[in-house]
Amino acid sequence: MKDPIKGLTRRQFIKITAATVGAGALWGVSPHAFAAFPDQTIKVVIPTEQGGSAGRLARTFCDIWKKSLGVNFEYDFFPGAAGQVGYETYIGRKEKNGYNLLFGNMGAEMIMYTLRNPKYRFPEDFFYFCRVDVDDSCLFVRKDSPFKRIEDVVAEGKKRAITTATSRIPHPASIGALALGEATKAKFNLVPYAGGNATIVAVLNGEADCGVLPMANPVSMQDRIRILTVFADENSLAKLSGNAPVVNKVFGTKIPELYSARAWAIHTEAAQKYPDRFDKLNKTAKQVFNDPAYRDWYVKTGAPFETIQYGDRAVCTKYVQEIVEITKKYKAILGAAK
Repeated sequence: MKDPIKGLTRRQFIKITAATVGAGALWGVSPHAFAAFPDQTIKVVIPTEQGGSAGRLARTFCDIWKKSLGVNFEYDFFPGAAGQVGYETYIGRKEKNGYNLLFGNMGAEMIMYTLRNPKYRFPEDFFYFCRVDVDDSCLFVRKDSPFKRIEDVVAEGKKRAITTATSRIPHPASIGALALGEATKAKFNLVPYAGGNATIVAVLNGEADCGVLPMANPVSMQDRIRILTVFADENSLAKLSGNAPVVNKVFGTKIPELYSARAWAIHTEAAQKYPDRFDKLNKTAKQVFNDPAYRDWYVKTGAPFETIQYGDRAVCTKYVQEIVEITKKYKAILGAAK
């Protein structure tokens, strides 16, 4: 059989190709169906205030990621309701085509999800596929605080409520303070300050007796802050935190490990409808961790490189399940702190 393509002039071939794409538009087929993914800017929803650590870490990651994908990233920040506003915006208003991603704090935002039971569902509506870091929670005070040890804080907490700054009530660090209070009979009064930077400022200016946050932020200010305890089995940042002790070794408690873990998420529908697009996002995201420049740029955000820990979809899902269970366990005291 004669090949109909052979013998066509270049102009004839271009006309046929253009007509095919035009017909696709008439038939309701997206022009992107004929282009390699991605061929346009990828948009990122971040469910926190602009200027915080989430935004810095997302931009740092994407500065490396775009080398593999060949496109730029744009960022939209939707703070409010402990992250719920951002998730509802992403799931309800953003097109499910693989060009829209979410960069979230799995711990804090799945605690919110468990407590508030919003309309969107995990993993039916979205799922996490690339964990960026593991950042253990800690309790800290300003350098000139009268509290020199975590035992001092607990002793005072048995006499009065300790005003405790936190970035938001639904957070692993918040659970740490409440669980410590439950175990030792000390009282911690949680006050949310809408972000890590604001939480630290509240401690430094004396508005709060102490603060609870993931460690990466406080350890960057060792000259002004003293970390008193860590909610983990081991202190992975011992050298950067003045060898702060882990809480269970101090009090003989059994408080679970409580850490923050940021991750990239995608619409479940997008991953199912465009598996090739998700596969490319998934593979290239993992490659970011192998780029030497990523570690260098990550440290420039103020976060210790020790907190960089890649986790795939399975790791992320397991973490979410664990956070949901921990939240249910401490739901009564989390509710009482509202």
